[in-house]
Amino acid sequence: MIETTVPSEGPVLNMTSLTGTGNPVVLRILLGAQLRRLREARRITLEDAGNVIRASPSKISRLESGRVGFKDRDIVDLFIFYGVTEQAQIQALREIAVRANSRGWWLDYSDILPTWFEEYISLEEAATEIRGYEVQFVPGLLQTEEYARAVTLLVYSNPKEISRRVSLRMARQARLSGAEPVSLAMVLDEAALRRPIGGPSVMRGQLAHLVEMSRRPNVTIQVIPFKVGGHAAAGGPFSVLHFADSDLSDIVYLEQLSTAQYLEKPDMVGKYLAVMERLRLEAATPEDSRKRLQAILNDF
Repeated sequence: MIETTVPSEGPVLNMTSLTGTGNPVVLRILLGAQLRRLREARRITLEDAGNVIRASPSKISRLESGRVGFKDRDIVDLFIFYGVTEQAQIQALREIAVRANSRGWWLDYSDILPTWFEEYISLEEAATEIRGYEVQFVPGLLQTEEYARAVTLLVYSNPKEISRRVSLRMARQARLSGAEPVSLAMVLDEAALRRPIGGPSVMRGQLAHLVEMSRRPNVTIQVIPFKVGGHAAAGGPFSVLHFADSDLSDIVYLEQLSTAQYLEKPDMVGKYLAVMERLRLEAATPEDSRKRLQAILNDF
């Protein structure tokens, strides 16, 4: 393990977690967290740190949250400013930053990806567990190609762009399979299942797909029937992403019409986790939900 100490009240720079992962998204978040710990240990403000690399305080904040890539010169200047001076350590950090900046597959879709959603896909790629609630649409990770196309047609009209957006959505679904599939637990409002997106034929295919997906060991689907009335998630849809590394906090994702919010403060995340648990108690059990999905399918 490579380590160095900063003043007695500060943390130890622990490289174990950084060298123990190959996911560039996780690396970026962990490296940013190291930057934040060292800065706070020395009681350096965001503004003073920004001055060192000729950047704004908000740029430092984005670096520390892992939302942007690391420039080599910035990494060197910041760690030296924070008291990391051993050349072997600096070189190791530079190499980690290069790995953290590795190009993700989703950047092949940069022509259609807004920055705020690019961030979500990178986090989705790194997450080990995703929990969420949907009220209007079937979640993207569970959509059929036909349903995804029908949803995309609600907003876009260019055939090439529609095809690209559908292709991106299908590519994201690779997270549900493979050697280490993400664990997905979704609570769906019955309204999302009865709204005839794309017409009866598309909905039949989508509902049949949900029935099959619900049988996967890493996928849990629960339905909140109309008869429940009001419930804990009256504020709208959300997702909570959980990561394997203990240094990575859960993140709540709230998508809006043309932007998104990412909530990371423990008190806010805790509120959404509590809502998620109440939703799962209010919803039908996974087994009963599968029966409800089949019954709704029969209605189409």
